[in-house]
Amino acid sequence: MLKILMTALTAFVIVLLLGPLVIPMLARLMPNKSEQEAPEPPPQTSKKKQAPPPKPPVPTMGGALVLFAVAIATVIFGMEGMEFALPALVAMLAFGVLGFVDDFIRVRDPDGIGLRAGVMLGAELLIAATIAIWAYRSPLIGSSLYLPISGGEWDIGLWYVPLVIAFVMLEVNSAHLSEGMDGLVGGVSTIYALAMIAILAAMAAFANQEGELLLGYNLDGSAIFAAAVAGAGVGFLRYNVYPAKIQPGSTGSLSLGSAVVMLAIVSRSMILLPLMSLCLLASLGSIVLQSLSKTREGGKKLFRAVPLHRHFEQKGHPASQISTMYAILTAAICAFCLLPYFR
Repeated sequence: MLKILMTALTAFVIVLLLGPLVIPMLARLMPNKSEQEAPEPPPQTSKKKQAPPPKPPVPTMGGALVLFAVAIATVIFGMEGMEFALPALVAMLAFGVLGFVDDFIRVRDPDGIGLRAGVMLGAELLIAATIAIWAYRSPLIGSSLYLPISGGEWDIGLWYVPLVIAFVMLEVNSAHLSEGMDGLVGGVSTIYALAMIAILAAMAAFANQEGELLLGYNLDGSAIFAAAVAGAGVGFLRYNVYPAKIQPGSTGSLSLGSAVVMLAIVSRSMILLPLMSLCLLASLGSIVLQSLSKTREGGKKLFRAVPLHRHFEQKGHPASQISTMYAILTAAICAFCLLPYFR
């Protein structure tokens, strides 16, 4: 437990200390569109108040802070039992690099367009397939899903590979669609990671009691990784809650989405993943439902705007309230999902 606390604290401090240094650097990368596109103001002929100048854009790519902190903290404290933690970290870094490329192209492109959708989805699919094959071939994971209520296992055979690919694609893209609202992705992912620390610690203790020491050893390593994600997430929220000084960007949303699904894979708790990550999946789900509603006769929209958090925003709820609502709901769901592990 002490190592878990030290891991979280280390990741938290790294983000907290590097934030004031990194945020100005990322801000300089942002194009000042207000200066480039705004017309020359007319000469002032009256005493009417002029409109305030537009606010500078909030820098993106803040997820790089989280990635760096998670990597350092995991390597320092999780070198033992890295059979799960190392692949989880590599997957998070792979999606983070993909997101960074998307962010960098987006901020340097005058039209603000990042990677082409086909390129992005193809790269995501390649990473997802690699993760699925690794998990399927791992002797400590295999093709079985843990059933938390009964305590048994469900072996789904080769269906495990497409299931993992589907979950990875759903989670990373749902997190990506949830990015942009202050504190939303960071808050939900942090609460999920905190819940996974408890689940992994409970599963490690049970494995050790059953004499499966290697499995318990690696589950402890996964808890270290989860603690690094949680600690970095809390540190990042210091700069990302309303009014945000920095946004996670594709770098942060894709990497945090991959961390969410990797923790579910190594704990074999993918059955609980749709429930525990419901607030992230709602972003993608709302877009699908909106598209289906438009095909109906009359074409009436189901939501005022999509993703779902933009619907609440259009209804007049402030961003801080929406992010808090998502965080509370995620905490309640995760607390419910913990119950079978602590009977």
